[in-house]
Amino acid sequence: MNTIYIFGLGAGDFEQLPVGVYRKLKRAHPLFLRTKEHPAVKGLEEEGIAFTSFDDAYEKHEQFADVYAEIVAILVEQVKRGDVFYAVPGHPLVAERTVQLLFEEERRGVCRVVIEGGQSFFDALFAAVRIDPIEGFQLLDATAFQGEEWSPSLHTVFCQVYDSFIASNVKLSLMEQLPDDYPVYIVTAAGTKAEQVKQVPLYELDRQTVLDNLTSVYVPPVKDEPLLYHRFETLRRVIATLRGPNGCPWDRKQTHASLKRYLLEETYELLEAIDENDDDHMVEELGDVLLQVMLHAQIGADRGLFSIDDVIRTLTAKMIRRHPHVFGDVTAETAEQVVVNWEKMKEEEKGDRQPESILADIPKSLPGTMRAYELQKKAAKVGFDWDDVTPIWQKVEEEMAEFRAETSGGRRAELVGEFGDVLFALINLARYYDIQPEEALQMANDKFARRFAYIEEQVRKSGRPITSFSLAELDRFWEEAKENGR
Repeated sequence: MNTIYIFGLGAGDFEQLPVGVYRKLKRAHPLFLRTKEHPAVKGLEEEGIAFTSFDDAYEKHEQFADVYAEIVAILVEQVKRGDVFYAVPGHPLVAERTVQLLFEEERRGVCRVVIEGGQSFFDALFAAVRIDPIEGFQLLDATAFQGEEWSPSLHTVFCQVYDSFIASNVKLSLMEQLPDDYPVYIVTAAGTKAEQVKQVPLYELDRQTVLDNLTSVYVPPVKDEPLLYHRFETLRRVIATLRGPNGCPWDRKQTHASLKRYLLEETYELLEAIDENDDDHMVEELGDVLLQVMLHAQIGADRGLFSIDDVIRTLTAKMIRRHPHVFGDVTAETAEQVVVNWEKMKEEEKGDRQPESILADIPKSLPGTMRAYELQKKAAKVGFDWDDVTPIWQKVEEEMAEFRAETSGGRRAELVGEFGDVLFALINLARYYDIQPEEALQMANDKFARRFAYIEEQVRKSGRPITSFSLAELDRFWEEAKENGR
């Protein structure tokens, strides 16, 4: 099997080439260069070392992926005739996609790949910006950067910042998490006689004229703690501290059971923010709900039972598993099809754990109207439901009559039971018309509050105490509120 020998031209000038690599390059034939735009190439030419570069591939394609694919295809074709020698900037195993693609060809049995060494740009870059990578270091490819990959507490180097377009993508991603004027460093031709290090505010990163294939961007680690408040790991650390030995006595005292009421309260406050269509209020209330999740997870971690990682892992797996139309090969063109698939998968996941009743998985802790709605919906799925609304109306009237009859009976328990039957029948009617009873009741509550506030406003204007008004007078204010659209 023929071999592709890969050399690294290093990060600097020709004089910095290791002697061993230089001697092998002298004997290499045929020799291919990924690009001749490198400080060492002039020295190769002066030494009479013949080569063929792939720079024309960059002119033919708009995407780097296509450039690299063409380079590899040519090398694979060449190696069929005999051994091939290939030189790349820096070290072959640092930020060199073509080498990784050649490894794939080797695994397929097309050829052998041998790395002949070279010097990466790391040493020169660390010296240029004067950092010690032992403090924590991250190398990212600017051409394929995703914002969530970045760890702001580490020294970060973006390589392959070829032009202003790539620099702009990096800048915009970082500005989502950093101040616009955060200092970053543009490092060009590190380790060569032409080395330049320029500090610029982040917002000017893509406005620099010196951006080429020898350019890297260094982002210092974030030391200002408030700039990390948006990071999940910061929140996790804060919650762990609150629950820790020197934390908050109230937070340390909490249990899963004691926090139940707060989760319910925060959820309803979030629902109120949603109804108000208040984004700022939603941000705050979503945070309060998240706080409850984090506290429960930390209690689990303190007891050695589970952690927030388990919560997230379980949720992620469930979302992927139950969305095969997104992450798999199942087809679901409508929301209704998605619901059907979801329910089917839920039943399959239960397997032998099927409860005795199909109603068993509806939480008893739900608010009454919501639980009634869910009970009815669940029963309807197995056919226990009317197909027409007429008998539902009849059931409402029947229950109303029974409740009315019971009001004169003097039996408290029976009266409460009959009133519950009225509510249950009304909720069934709401379900037929696709009305969420909890939402409808909340709207009625809000409407009552608005109209009563109008009554109070009119009473204050009169200067009289509200208790001095007759019901008829107060009712007149109520009708005015209705007329005013309250």
